[in-house]
Amino acid sequence: MSETVRNITINGKDITLIGTAHVSRESAIQVENLIREIKPDNVCIELDEGRYSSLENNKSWQDTDIVNVIKEKKTTLLLVNLILSSYQKRIAESFDINSGQEMINAIKVSKEIGCKLTLADRDIKTTFLRIFRKMSLWEKMKLLSGLILSFFEDEELTEEDLENIKEGDFIENALLEISEDFPDLKTYLVDERDQYLSQKIKNAEGERIVAVVGAAHMNGIIKNIEKDIDLSEIDTIPKGGKAGKIIGFGIPILILAMILISFFKSISTGMSQIVSWVLFNGTLSALGVVLALGSIPSIITAFIAAPFTSLNPLLAAGWFAGLVEAHIRKPKVSDFENLSSDLDSFKGLWKNRITKILLVVTFANLGSMIGTFVAGADIFKSFLSIF
Repeated sequence: MSETVRNITINGKDITLIGTAHVSRESAIQVENLIREIKPDNVCIELDEGRYSSLENNKSWQDTDIVNVIKEKKTTLLLVNLILSSYQKRIAESFDINSGQEMINAIKVSKEIGCKLTLADRDIKTTFLRIFRKMSLWEKMKLLSGLILSFFEDEELTEEDLENIKEGDFIENALLEISEDFPDLKTYLVDERDQYLSQKIKNAEGERIVAVVGAAHMNGIIKNIEKDIDLSEIDTIPKGGKAGKIIGFGIPILILAMILISFFKSISTGMSQIVSWVLFNGTLSALGVVLALGSIPSIITAFIAAPFTSLNPLLAAGWFAGLVEAHIRKPKVSDFENLSSDLDSFKGLWKNRITKILLVVTFANLGSMIGTFVAGADIFKSFLSIF
């Protein structure tokens, strides 16, 4: 039995773990041959429902409603997911193989031999949202910018790079490489999923089970498989902390209080503070849309919305600018079809209507956030000057 295959007996079940590299032709062949040889009762694969649907229907992106994505506050999540998917596909093409071919083979063979198929991985949206809820807005922006800069570098992959990629889950490795400033990332991205996968595999129906997982998860699954993992604890999206809510509402209240008090002391000072608030918030949010190459109506929307949304933590200027952009530049079928190729370059990221809308939302929100701090500091300075 090779180093990539491990056999475990637990609770009367014979479990064969296959550790794969998502870009290795050898892994894809090994998965197919091993499932045919063992003829298991159940094949568990490291996929969730969403990724399984994407593999089964590679045109599933065409069903994406970008307006609903904005309304559901999932623009950053979708943008990160698109960048990761594009990166994975580009690396796979270096090996002249379809991304996730070993999973495709596992699905195909399980259908051929008539065994049960179990989707053993946690929903990727849950994983990312658990990560994001632990991050400040600034950390999210740092991570997003790191992803963009890392995944759109034009450096050629060396033979050594390709061999290292084969050894494990290159998507997770890439994320972890740029995440030294985010100590919680590995916990949610790898460790919790090791626990989730181990419990789902152990609970799978049947006596003979084959589990196809990324090589990076092999040791974690073996370590956790004899433990009784409460999936409800790691399969929920944590609510935002009280501190974040206090800060989110506290800053606008403090700013409004300073402006109101300033009006009583000096009408001209109060007026200048309002002008400062509007100009800094509106201008920087609008500048974000400009950087995203958004339309003029979207730029105007960001400028108008930012001074108001910055006073309400439940709203964001980018949502309004993004909805306007989506209305003016409605994504076409070709935008969905060209996502992978467009995301191979910075130019394509700004060219594709889908990613352009996501960038409009993200950059408008970032500009508004910076504007809030700059304007807040200016208002505080003028507030102190009247006493």
